[in-house]
Amino acid sequence: MILDMTTRGRPSTTLRTGFGKRLATARETAGLTQTQLGEKLGLSQRAIAHWERGTTALRPDQLETLAKVLSVSVDALVSGNGSRPVETGPKGKVRQVFEAVSRLPRRQQEKIVEVVEAFVEKKAVSH
Repeated sequence: MILDMTTRGRPSTTLRTGFGKRLATARETAGLTQTQLGEKLGLSQRAIAHWERGTTALRPDQLETLAKVLSVSVDALVSGNGSRPVETGPKGKVRQVFEAVSRLPRRQQEKIVEVVEAFVEKKAVSH
């Protein structure tokens, strides 16, 4: 039996603010949980949940760091205007896995790339 560990805790009954909605959407698009985003920012999951659910005044440096980690503009987070930069490369969970792979020793990275390339080539031929 495989358990889905993507949803944890209890759902909030508090409606999200505009900023909170934009933050949650950007976080989910980046393939991050509240806990993972908190870890990247040196904050707790609870702080991220508060940002998504409460009225929050972030410092400019916090907004800049948050936007950078989520690959969005500060304007997109604050006002909903602005756009996501055009990204090349994998999204969400795939990006996280490849970031983890990039921290492995070179020889292990090469082995993983060989397996992935073979798999992609096989799938491309079968379609």
